[in-house]
Amino acid sequence: MTTTTPKARALADTRPVRLAPLDILRLGLLGIHTRRVRAALSALGISIGIATMIVVTGIPASSQKALMNQLSALGTTMLQAVPVPHQTPPVQLPPQSVDMVRRIGPVTVAGAVANTHAEVFRSDRVDADDYAGLTVLASGTDLLKAINAEVQSGRYLSASTERFPTAVLGSVAATRMGVAKVVPGRPAPQIYIDRRWFTVIGVLARTPLSPDIDRSVLVGWDAARTQLGFTGHPTVIYVKAREDAIDAVRNVLAATVYPELPGMVQVSRPSDALAAKRATETTFSALFLGLAGVALLVGGIGVANTMVISVLERRREIGLRRALGANRGQIRGQFLTESVALSCLGGLAGTVLGVLATVGYATYQGWPPVIPLPAVAGGFGGAVLIGMAAGVYPSIRASRLTPTEALATA
Repeated sequence: MTTTTPKARALADTRPVRLAPLDILRLGLLGIHTRRVRAALSALGISIGIATMIVVTGIPASSQKALMNQLSALGTTMLQAVPVPHQTPPVQLPPQSVDMVRRIGPVTVAGAVANTHAEVFRSDRVDADDYAGLTVLASGTDLLKAINAEVQSGRYLSASTERFPTAVLGSVAATRMGVAKVVPGRPAPQIYIDRRWFTVIGVLARTPLSPDIDRSVLVGWDAARTQLGFTGHPTVIYVKAREDAIDAVRNVLAATVYPELPGMVQVSRPSDALAAKRATETTFSALFLGLAGVALLVGGIGVANTMVISVLERRREIGLRRALGANRGQIRGQFLTESVALSCLGGLAGTVLGVLATVGYATYQGWPPVIPLPAVAGGFGGAVLIGMAAGVYPSIRASRLTPTEALATA
């Protein structure tokens, strides 16, 4: 059995007490709380840097998103497949070609129209020579999605109406036929197609991507078969596909539409807007990011300056803590924690400020707000790293002060 001497017990009782992480954090926050104005000014430098980084990445990203939406509306994902013209006999696409196109993996929408070669008049009283010069097209129900078209008034052809003698007018066709709009609840106007009455159920808005549709009268695919003698061969196939696979879809589209004679099918190339969109997506605001980095660095220098001054002003506190038994590691931890906490507070304030500024400006401009998560995470992480770097020298300097030196110079 061993006995403990009084000297050993005394040494054991004087061992420094370990501070829990929560205690170190409390000490760091206490230093910030007692010097609120200086801490706020130092954190302001960090917050300005973080806010600048988020703003200079978020606002261009929001503007780019708005531009991408505008370019996408110009048909960057659209293709058209048509038979080669001026052939004898004329090239006729297979009736099942649209369904075959829909089986291509990246294709999202496929629609078609076909020229019925029917004539359309305002009424049966109009002279046969007074032809409106409009094209009567058989149309599938997916046409609007395929060409980014919208209904201005009324409704479009659906599964419940395409079998009946109903028609939808393009914007120019509606003007020529004297149909301003279709009002629900009122008697629908009628037009005379190939000696048959068709009820107008809708009028399309202008379709910049497909101007031919503006000058056309659209009837249901099944109604064209039964009422107008349509044979079922599509004239134009409109295809929308995933943007990243548009070139691959274009390469196989002709063979899919007409496997026996793919050379008899013309496929349009992707819109020039696609090239512009891809070029825009590669643009990088290096100058803006550089300015944000400089602002963040200036904020870090401000934190370091504050911490050095804090060490000089708090020598008495440091000496007193050392005299009461605090070791160098505890002093280093206190000032390093204070520096990191100061930077985190500034980073949090800057993140909120940057997000609010970006959302506010994007909303004012009518852009979809975009907050780049890498910029937010990188900015806040950078604030923490800068706080650690800024606090290393002051914390080491504070820990090297001996109790007598600290108390003597206080």
